[in-house]
Amino acid sequence: MWIRSTMAYRASFVMTTVGNFAATSLDFVAILLMFSRVEALGGYALPEIAFLYGLSSVAFGLADLAIGSMDRLGRRVRDGTLDTLLVRPAPVLAQVAADRFGLRRLGRVTQGALVLGYALATVDIDWTPLKVLLMPVMLLSGAVIFCAVFVGGAAFQFVAQDASEVQNAFTYGGTTLLQYPPTVFGKELVRGVTFVLPLAFVNWLPASYVLGRPYPLDLPAWVAFSPPLVAVGCCALAGVAWRAGLKSYRSTGS
Repeated sequence: MWIRSTMAYRASFVMTTVGNFAATSLDFVAILLMFSRVEALGGYALPEIAFLYGLSSVAFGLADLAIGSMDRLGRRVRDGTLDTLLVRPAPVLAQVAADRFGLRRLGRVTQGALVLGYALATVDIDWTPLKVLLMPVMLLSGAVIFCAVFVGGAAFQFVAQDASEVQNAFTYGGTTLLQYPPTVFGKELVRGVTFVLPLAFVNWLPASYVLGRPYPLDLPAWVAFSPPLVAVGCCALAGVAWRAGLKSYRSTGS
């Protein structure tokens, strides 16, 4: 329904998509400005940073396209309109995710894919069949991990109600964090996004294997191949949190 509504005004769709593309491009422009003054950032050259950036942006863009509307849940909890979703013969999670579905978010995916393409064309990688196979696994697993973070943040809004910015700190903030190498951050932060909120499995760890870089925190080599398992675990925990939050919902009382 939302796609049909969007495509009814094609010029508006094109302009908003281009605007989304341009806005997200500013993040990479900031990186280019840094490299106009330095040759490396945290020991990583520009093509390697672009590789991390592209992986993070595409994975997050896919998750944002599919389920990015979850940050609207707090508003529905506050005004009681979530009740209308509960009586419909469809999963509430699917309805909330599809609420005001924004096809314009394709602009972020396109921009990230272009940067990733530039990185793959310029970065020096000793390609093997295993590294080639790891590329789509990284993107899909990273998208699923971000989806789990979106759902977990939405579940928190059942309690906090007005916590969309808290959720955005871990979703939008998380993808910005991953656009830079782990070597520019303190070890405590790297431990947090590895063992607490496992965003490091989106790109830092598998990309270390592809780029032939040392693993953050001196982790064993096999962790580069664990993103699918981490994604499944994140989805399981997010599902538990979502069911608990939905079960605790008591409407507005008026």
